[in-house]
Amino acid sequence: MKKKITLLLFSVILSSFAQSKLDLSYYLPKNVTYNKNIPTPKSVIGHEVGEWHITHDKLIYYMKTLAKVSDRIVIEERGKTYEDRPLILLKITSAKNHNRLEHIRKKHIELTDNSTVDVSNLPVVVYQGFSIHGNEASGSNAALIAAYYLAAAQGNQIDDLLKNTVILFDPSLNPDGLQRFSYWANSNKSKNINADPNDREYTEVWPRGRTNHYWFDMNRDWLPVQLPESKVRIKTFHEWLPNVLTDHHEMGSNSTFFFQPGIQSRTHPLTPKLNQELTKEIAKYHAKALDKMGSLYYSEENFDDFYYGKGSTFPDINGGIGILFEQGSSRGHAQETDNGILTFPFTIRNQFTATLSTLEAANKMRVKLLNYQQNFYKNSKSFEKDKAIIFGDEKDAAKAYKLAEVLHRHKVKVHKLKNDFKEGNIRFKKNSSYAVPLNQKNVRLINAMFDVRKSFQDSLFYDVSAWTFNHAFGVDFLKDVSLSKVGDEIKKPVLQEGNIDFKSEVGYLMPWNEYYAPKVLNSILNKGLRAKVAMKTFINGKNTYDYGTIFIPVQNQELNSKELFEFLSERAKDSHLNIFGVNTGLNDGIDLGSNNFRNIKKQKVAVLVGNGISPSDAGEIWHLFDQRFDMRITKLDVSNFKRTDLSKYSTIIIPNVSSLDNIVDSKLKEWTINGGILIGYKNASRWLSNKKFIKLEFSSKKPLIAKKIKFEDRRLFSGAQVIGGAIFKASLDRSHPVNFGYKNNSIALFRNSTLFIKADKNSFNNPIRYTNEPLLSGYISKANLEQLKETVPFKASQLGRGKVLVFTDNTNFRAFWFGTNKLLMNAVFFGDKM
Repeated sequence: MKKKITLLLFSVILSSFAQSKLDLSYYLPKNVTYNKNIPTPKSVIGHEVGEWHITHDKLIYYMKTLAKVSDRIVIEERGKTYEDRPLILLKITSAKNHNRLEHIRKKHIELTDNSTVDVSNLPVVVYQGFSIHGNEASGSNAALIAAYYLAAAQGNQIDDLLKNTVILFDPSLNPDGLQRFSYWANSNKSKNINADPNDREYTEVWPRGRTNHYWFDMNRDWLPVQLPESKVRIKTFHEWLPNVLTDHHEMGSNSTFFFQPGIQSRTHPLTPKLNQELTKEIAKYHAKALDKMGSLYYSEENFDDFYYGKGSTFPDINGGIGILFEQGSSRGHAQETDNGILTFPFTIRNQFTATLSTLEAANKMRVKLLNYQQNFYKNSKSFEKDKAIIFGDEKDAAKAYKLAEVLHRHKVKVHKLKNDFKEGNIRFKKNSSYAVPLNQKNVRLINAMFDVRKSFQDSLFYDVSAWTFNHAFGVDFLKDVSLSKVGDEIKKPVLQEGNIDFKSEVGYLMPWNEYYAPKVLNSILNKGLRAKVAMKTFINGKNTYDYGTIFIPVQNQELNSKELFEFLSERAKDSHLNIFGVNTGLNDGIDLGSNNFRNIKKQKVAVLVGNGISPSDAGEIWHLFDQRFDMRITKLDVSNFKRTDLSKYSTIIIPNVSSLDNIVDSKLKEWTINGGILIGYKNASRWLSNKKFIKLEFSSKKPLIAKKIKFEDRRLFSGAQVIGGAIFKASLDRSHPVNFGYKNNSIALFRNSTLFIKADKNSFNNPIRYTNEPLLSGYISKANLEQLKETVPFKASQLGRGKVLVFTDNTNFRAFWFGTNKLLMNAVFFGDKM
């Protein structure tokens, strides 16, 4: 009976909501007049805010309309997404400030360089960004209301705000994801809004709208800066160095509203304590505004400020205050929750309210925030040393360049080396190494990017606990280097063009060390040319060649010697690597006609996608092939697997999975037995083991017994056993094909799983193996660390005429783990030789 009454009440509320006239008065502050010459959102987009989910095209159209009619707004188009949607920014301030906006920007940057600049009359800079997760849509919908308010509101209060504030307003941090989700929510909306959580409206189809085109979580890319959306955002950030940056999100429907500071014991130690104190002071403004409406909220729980790659944390290492907002999500237009019916307009109103409370706080705390920023950079000088860090790879200039490029995007000064030099067994060469002096403005950011941390105040993390960039990019690294080794500053890093030294009538050798070597090999094979891979090392003339060197013979090719030379010359140039002609097939070691040069097959690769597959892991693989190596990869949806002809594929990759249909099992096994190369990641390795594709022995840990743990702390106890993301050292057998192209005998691997595979008793079956002291950076419990030691993150096995290869770790993590990308490429091109 109680359930029936509750459902009846829900129906009444929904009926009232559907029939009542939703208009701007629901959202806007009372007792404020508005300029009638400024168009309302409805007059432009055709519906009231909250009636439908805003599509990205309409959102942009409204922002451009405002910019045309308001002297408070100028609009900048900064770039395009992968799906060719514009990435815009509104600069909002008073008309008088707009007339000297560039002067204000330069003066603002000057205060960070000069501690004597008087900040008392300078505007505060606030960056407000909305819905970086596209299906957390209340943010971008609230941006419509906020932009209207800032353009149309009249009176002393708004005049004072705009006089003292420059607002960098980003209405959609993720255009592609927002468009994907708005389509879903709108196309499943009923005339009679149904708040039943089981309705299709509230259950998006895979991969959902959280992510961008390649299914990346862009709120993890503020520090690595690998995606086009991030690149323009970070450019704006460093051009302005905002005092406050807000990041509007959504969370589970049964939650209320969250604002920071979050759990302060999980704040990164490099963040000044005053940062958290100012965040708490700003929080009082949010609380006051939400109390006025009667909206429930919480603050110092759940979320943290540890990983600097998030929008709410990145400002903290750059002299600003980052603030995360999380609104309980309606996930559509209205939904039954523990707190009653949660309507889409209500979520929008909370986000809008927090937008205004942020601006009020920034305005009233203006001088305090400017002083904090000025002192942040003044105090950064205490972190400076008359030293430099150096990184590079003598055999792979591209990886080092990619790291230098990221530093350059963050306004970190990068220099050449004065000369080549050697440190221990590592050689740093001028053309493939970079120096970063520590006596520069952004030294705290540099320290954060290369941070190594193994002890922590807290054992739980909202995101990863380590991201050390030299490990991620797989480069040789040296710290505390004398500035005497540092050469001239590089204004903009440039990757040198590759070439071929001469035209040969015998053949060409391409070392496999360079990052873009797989791209060239793929184009060679697609051209119908023959290529072979060296299974052993050798010397030809004066050059020493390592395992994995690619040999392209001149004879019996589809192209004549001249055409082959021209084709390879173009590929070398485009891919920034060197290919070497040879005069003789006689080598010191294996000769060019040896059977130890194995033929390489043309690859046609597919990756499983769809329900049961991790979208982010699949997207990283898709992006790697499509964007980095210009390789076609077919996305096979598991829902169509029964009808798919697998015979055309040489390699199939299974990303991290939660479940797979039995049809997938039987078809994949038949395909593999007939000669396919099957590659599985993370939980796919357990699935493949359970389905008898490969025999793996997993290390099972002893159950932990909680002693003196309170009931309220039980989740903290279990959560501490999770590897949320840390970096570990493994030894390499470089003669094994999975390790071709690596010059060092060890590698840094990123790991965020507790899958531990026991090593084989035969050492040659353990080409990658965690060391006895594997932890390089990040958090891992003592129990997990003991289990991890001497286990293996990779296994290869025969199945019929095919091969099954598994990785327990993600070699493509967030597109910035350049150092391990080649492991997957090796599995693709050389899997049949393992």
